[in-house]
Amino acid sequence: MPEQVYMNRMQREVCSIDAHTSVVVAGRGTGKGLLHAFINLRNFQQMPRSTTAFVCPNSVRAKTNTLPSMFQHWETWGFRRGVHWDIGRRPPASLGWPSPLITPEHWENIISFYNGAIGQIISQDRVGTSNSKSFDFVDIDEAKFIDFERLKDETLPANRGQQKEFGDLHFHHGLLITSDMPVTKAGSWFTRYEGQSNKDVIATIEELSAAMSAGLIPDNHRGEAARLLNHLRRDATLYRRYSSLTNIEVLGEAWVRQMKRDLPPLVFRTSILCLPIGVAKDGFYSALSSRHFYSATEFHALDALGYDFNGLREAAATCEFDADVDGKAPLCIAFDYNAKINWLVVGQPNEDTRRLNVVKSFFVKYDRRLPELVDDFAKYYEKHPYKEVVFYFDSTALGSNYAVNNQDFKWVICHQLHLHGWRVRPVYIGAPMNHLEKMLLINRGLAGQARLCPYFNEANNQALIMSLQTAGVRNGKKDKSGEKLAETTDDPYEFRTDGSDAYDTLYIGCERFPQGRVLLATTGSH
Repeated sequence: MPEQVYMNRMQREVCSIDAHTSVVVAGRGTGKGLLHAFINLRNFQQMPRSTTAFVCPNSVRAKTNTLPSMFQHWETWGFRRGVHWDIGRRPPASLGWPSPLITPEHWENIISFYNGAIGQIISQDRVGTSNSKSFDFVDIDEAKFIDFERLKDETLPANRGQQKEFGDLHFHHGLLITSDMPVTKAGSWFTRYEGQSNKDVIATIEELSAAMSAGLIPDNHRGEAARLLNHLRRDATLYRRYSSLTNIEVLGEAWVRQMKRDLPPLVFRTSILCLPIGVAKDGFYSALSSRHFYSATEFHALDALGYDFNGLREAAATCEFDADVDGKAPLCIAFDYNAKINWLVVGQPNEDTRRLNVVKSFFVKYDRRLPELVDDFAKYYEKHPYKEVVFYFDSTALGSNYAVNNQDFKWVICHQLHLHGWRVRPVYIGAPMNHLEKMLLINRGLAGQARLCPYFNEANNQALIMSLQTAGVRNGKKDKSGEKLAETTDDPYEFRTDGSDAYDTLYIGCERFPQGRVLLATTGSH
């Protein structure tokens, strides 16, 4: 380990606390790579012949992002490839390195160290890379892209190695998990550790560690203090969030200003400020809250299939497990049309309960356009017995298309639905509503002050809910500036305002242009 390494506040705090489990949610440029390099170098040096698991979402990320950053720091600190460490091959006998306690059969995905410690690269796109393994530490970067179910079933149970050799070390069988703020429910799995972090224990560790570093503990008590610190760290879980501003000394204010200017608001909020996704009080859907989300599973249909996994998979691709869909009523649909992404949102209003259940939403991107979007709808609702839709549309559906034929969006949708045997009841709602009027109308509905209050089937509308939650306001209008930007992994098209526009049309149609009391949808729970 080098004598001096510059660390920012995030790096100093995490390394000083040195908890058994450290979960660090940090923005871009905060130095997560140095943190992994420092802690794993410590692990390799203090656990000779041990095995650490390096868990990555896929092989490409491992080889182009995670590992090169760590190795660069090692090289800077004087640890040379081929001299102190190597990767992808069995160390030559001429180096005289000892063998690990558990020698791998294959070395293609192994990081080897001069004292016999190794790192097993676990790429989740390679099935079975954790099978029959035994680890002494687990390192996870870019955690928001990790499949937690696979991690839980395949890797975490293998964090069980060599208690005899390393059981006295507080970090043995530990975890280091880092990521910037996730934007999806699936990517948020590691945020549950926040509830496991004992702030009083962490504060005690910080105070005791600082006192020892400052020489405030008398010499005759330092051994006792060190044992207490080791004991506290062994059971400690650290969970902290750090924005990119933590490393402002290195990044500079100009970089932060450039990121705010160039990045979409969602990306700046999660990847730079490291703030969780939520509805801003001044957002376009400011009255939206968790109370508007519900789940509705048809358990009889689910249980009838038992453990027929093929049958369950096929049924889940249809409306068979949706308990909130009334099979004796038509479905209300609305669209948003875009050259990059197209949306279809499905709802059923209930006049008696004054609910609008948004039961499902669909989107297609790139080369898949409106015909394919309607095909997806028809396939999902193939078993819906009442083959009729109320198709709400405004003037944007008329007189325009993607220049592939002379027909407009309305004609394409109706034609494609007819091909699948659906009856279509088109309902024209006029020109798009003024932004301010629309915002007031929809938020009155969310507040329960309109004829219909919308509720969303959470499992069937994850991308739509994200689109609603992150829609901002600019100059008195819905902020649609992000729609023009290039798609990125952190900012996919489906999280932008296009989906919310399709929902707006559906709500306005159902609220202002009701089609009689023939629509009697079940309410579901919320």
